[in-house]
Amino acid sequence: MTLVTDSRRGGMPPASAPMPGDFAADPLLLVPEEVLLPSGCVRGQAVLIAAGRFQEVGDADALIRRHPDLRPLALPDQLLMPGFIDTHHHLTQSLGKALVCGEPSEIFKRIWVPLEGSLDEELLHLSAKLAAWEALRGGFTTAADAGTRSAADTAAIARAAEETGLRCILGLICNDLGGTATEQAAEAILRRAEHHLNRWEDHPLIRPSLAISIPEAASDGMLHAASALCAEAGVIFQTHVNEHLQAVERSLIARRLRPLEHLHAVGALGPQALVAHATLVTPDELNLLRDTDTAVAFNPVASAWKGNAVAPALQMAALGIRFGLGTDGTRSDAFRLLDAAETSQRLAFGLASGDASCGGGWRWLEHATRVGADAAGLKQVTGEIAPGLAADFLLVDLAIPEMTPSWDRPWELVRYANRDQLTAVFTNGRLRLWQGWPVEWDGRALLHQVREAAAAVSRAPIYRVHPTAAEHRSGHPGPVAAGPTDGPAGRHCP
Repeated sequence: MTLVTDSRRGGMPPASAPMPGDFAADPLLLVPEEVLLPSGCVRGQAVLIAAGRFQEVGDADALIRRHPDLRPLALPDQLLMPGFIDTHHHLTQSLGKALVCGEPSEIFKRIWVPLEGSLDEELLHLSAKLAAWEALRGGFTTAADAGTRSAADTAAIARAAEETGLRCILGLICNDLGGTATEQAAEAILRRAEHHLNRWEDHPLIRPSLAISIPEAASDGMLHAASALCAEAGVIFQTHVNEHLQAVERSLIARRLRPLEHLHAVGALGPQALVAHATLVTPDELNLLRDTDTAVAFNPVASAWKGNAVAPALQMAALGIRFGLGTDGTRSDAFRLLDAAETSQRLAFGLASGDASCGGGWRWLEHATRVGADAAGLKQVTGEIAPGLAADFLLVDLAIPEMTPSWDRPWELVRYANRDQLTAVFTNGRLRLWQGWPVEWDGRALLHQVREAAAAVSRAPIYRVHPTAAEHRSGHPGPVAAGPTDGPAGRHCP
């Protein structure tokens, strides 16, 4: 492999710049400019990696003396930091990204359900592989997939994660149509769920998970059973909750309980539960999250693009509620997600209270890495640069104007950093991307495949409300369908 020259360095890499091939050794002794540790960004550190894990982290001189047989690999101007954790993603929605732009809330009924339902195994694999690459390009080394509505085997998603190197929490949706499914169908769902949990046990990159799309899509018995199976297996149970006003009102009308209250009533909350969004939450519901030790996936970009509210993340932090950051499949750019998290809290809560820092830069880094890994059930696997954990990490270029001079690295990473700075992305100690491009497979060939396969999306019964640019220019805006549709979105089921 050859190092791609960078115009930021005058078109030529420095003489000491590493090459992708330099990272093929095992063990690896890396000596970066800085290392992001729980205590902050530290200079003079070295990191020893072997068998896919961090073995030692400490003073560089001491580590080099302790391992005279290893050649230290100097990484000037590079920050070695943990990979980001995306605690809420939909890996099989990548073929329809821009279809949701400008759409009102509850887009899953009109766009995602029909789109995902149209995916066969090949399209499922292509969609997931594209999304996994996007995630890695954005600095995410782990993504929690909330499950697909495609009837194809989830092995296609797992294969995409294996091929790209993305660590994946692989959700299996266990909806039983709010209890309207037959008893035999419900039993089949639970058998499939148990098989899914056993199928991916001890996989190096895949962690199984069970999911319910939204609480109203499952019976009380299924909600309880799916969550209990996850608790028994030591994995997370995922669901969307209290995201949109319509869903909250439907729950109140049907059960006289809000969705989070409903989950609590059936025993589905707990340390194994990871609820996405939780934007429309009452003080009592926040107490439920705290008291049950339920984790939350905070999705600030999703709130901005199609939500009804912003989750009170700062209040969650003050109450000790575990939460990570999630993209919800909006855009896979971890640095922009950090910025969105801080900005959303400032606009929604900080301005009104005179809170200029909204938790500080360090808080958002923590919740996007170490705390996010905890929320996703991976605390003992990844999330920080520490001995014994998987070597999931990033090399971030610091020799750019935005990072110079440096006065407060956490704030700089939250407000100034961008994914163009990512020199390299690693999972399990293996180099997966170099300057945004895969090193073990052909990224351009995948883009070509996706362009050809995306035509299938046009045949899905997607119903869009927002006019196209052409309609806007013509002065005749109106509802548009990306494919055949029989009418309004409400006719589609969760």
